[in-house]
Amino acid sequence: MFLVGAALVVGATEAFLKGLVGLAAMVGVSTFAITTILSGMEAENTAVGLASGSSGFTELALGAVFGGAIFLICVALGLGALLYPLRVRLPKPILLIFLATPVVSGLGVAWPVLLRPIGALLLVLFAAGMVGLVVFSRGHQFFESEAFEEYEREQPSRTKSIVFALVGLVAIAAGGELIATGAQGLVAGFPIPPLVMGMVIGPAVIELEEVIRQAVPTREGRPEVAAGNLVGTLLYFLLFNLGVIALATPVAVLPLVRTFDWPVLMTVTALAVVFLWRGGVSRWQGLVLVLAYAVFVAGHVLLR
Repeated sequence: MFLVGAALVVGATEAFLKGLVGLAAMVGVSTFAITTILSGMEAENTAVGLASGSSGFTELALGAVFGGAIFLICVALGLGALLYPLRVRLPKPILLIFLATPVVSGLGVAWPVLLRPIGALLLVLFAAGMVGLVVFSRGHQFFESEAFEEYEREQPSRTKSIVFALVGLVAIAAGGELIATGAQGLVAGFPIPPLVMGMVIGPAVIELEEVIRQAVPTREGRPEVAAGNLVGTLLYFLLFNLGVIALATPVAVLPLVRTFDWPVLMTVTALAVVFLWRGGVSRWQGLVLVLAYAVFVAGHVLLR
């Protein structure tokens, strides 16, 4: 199941990319913007967070948010850059939104329990952030002019764009489910502490396909799609998902989430912003992010 899911996500991402190119032209927004809206959606992450919170598995409910975000930046972005270095010029306001998102998410863990008013505020900030991403990406050239001209010539027809986008999105979701189920079976026999399972293993299993969704667009010469997936997914994780969980069910905030996971998240996000501010993420910078994740995992093993 794991291998079939990985193969399905790779193939589906190729089709999804073609659809995004055409959809962006149809609605008059950048491919980056349409990617943040569509590719950033993580229904399985939201579902896991809600189900875990309602069943009392606090570690996984918050792990789906914070552990997933740390995995996204350190492993998906870092490992993706190790495979295919990311070269992209993001508008500075978008980088500031990216940097501010984990800081704002700290409102959710500032109290012993997730509060509904804070959840509502996070959803409002999510909507504002998404609008900002669309506005600030308008008219921006994300990569070199020669590549941009080739990208413009490759736009598929309207019908093909819709078909590619819908089929790709559904297939990516199905492939992600296969990856998650297969990986869960692989680790089920090991005795793992609840917080390590909730904050490290669970989010990594759920979000493994993010590595593919970062690497494949870069390999295909569409770095703005990889960047849009990164920024959009972070906003969905930390603002939308955390806001929905806070509104739906009271979840206790473990002290280690506040004192370790959240600071680690802010640190690796700031590190990624420094790299992206300078024009992308190179192989050695990707290695730095991957090593930061190794430190994060080691910290959970030692602090449990």
